[in-house]
Amino acid sequence: MTYFLALLAIVGWGAAYFAWTRREQYVIAPMQDEVPVDIAPDNSATLDVLNSLRLGVVIVAANGEEIFRNVAATEVTGMRHADVLVDEVVERLIRAASVGNAGSEQIELAGPPQRVLDVRVTPLAEGGSIATIDDITERWKLDQIRTDFVANVSHELKTPVGAISVLAETIEGETEDELVLRLVRRMIMESQRMGRTIDDLLELSRIEMGGEMLLAPIDLNDVAQEAIERAQPIASRQGVSIHFESKTDQRTINGDYFQLVSAVSNLVDNAVKYSNAGGEVLVTTSSNNDDVEISVQDKGIGIPMASLERIFERFYRVDRARSRGTGGTGLGLAIVRHVVTNHGGEVNVRSREGEGSTFLLRFPRISVPK
Repeated sequence: MTYFLALLAIVGWGAAYFAWTRREQYVIAPMQDEVPVDIAPDNSATLDVLNSLRLGVVIVAANGEEIFRNVAATEVTGMRHADVLVDEVVERLIRAASVGNAGSEQIELAGPPQRVLDVRVTPLAEGGSIATIDDITERWKLDQIRTDFVANVSHELKTPVGAISVLAETIEGETEDELVLRLVRRMIMESQRMGRTIDDLLELSRIEMGGEMLLAPIDLNDVAQEAIERAQPIASRQGVSIHFESKTDQRTINGDYFQLVSAVSNLVDNAVKYSNAGGEVLVTTSSNNDDVEISVQDKGIGIPMASLERIFERFYRVDRARSRGTGGTGLGLAIVRHVVTNHGGEVNVRSREGEGSTFLLRFPRISVPK
């Protein structure tokens, strides 16, 4: 009876768990051939609910014998290279529970893909124990992003504020006009840098929050040409030429013009900033049966293989020293990723260090009446 009551408690907890995660349910799988009377084999609804949970559940009798394991727990411990580690943790916590000690442990599996599991074991009043195995990978990633974000944004804002403070103290009491003018110009640069960071943070926040998009048929050629026009001043200063080529007349998508221009502008700006003097940036639009693509290609410094998976993270920089010099905020590619996601598209990057990079944005194409 103890086990049956425990199962009912888990079912109640599972209902709340479903509502919180809003995730798809697992397909109900058949039970083991032999199920002890204590967990009421005739109560098929209870067993079906337990097998539908995304939470792994393992029930162990007072003598240490496993008497129930739901589908989710079976699938977790059946993961490649993970089953031995997970089972070892479960067994160790169950041994502790056999003498009345509840316990929990977090397991990080390197992958790929990386996964994080939370294992908890609770002893039952009349002997035995219940173990739960929860895949908390997404929550763990969000916590990591939140921690990194707070640390990075604090640093990004503190740096220009500190510089402005030092420059202001230097100006105080200074009588040489030329030096004062030079320091004031530096203060203006630092304040503009801080302003760009705040503007990018606000734009990224608005895009991530899924604010209302002003959707309309958009010609990607128009988006590309405006992005190039915005980047032209810095390209001229750095001696970089920007070329545009359209390989299709089917280039209309349903989108928010300002978000799209923001995304492509970030890519063109980066291509220019990380190109050497005399370099070229090529912006191209093309299409296939279902999609429209826009690519931004440069022959600059490229991206190391180890950094390719992280370049779309907020504030991540491949070369921090050069990024400081170019005035980037480290938010541009995060904005690109979210804009593309909002439009039901995808972004890919090909790069080789020392040879340049190509960013490819792909969007669903729409038909426009002629």
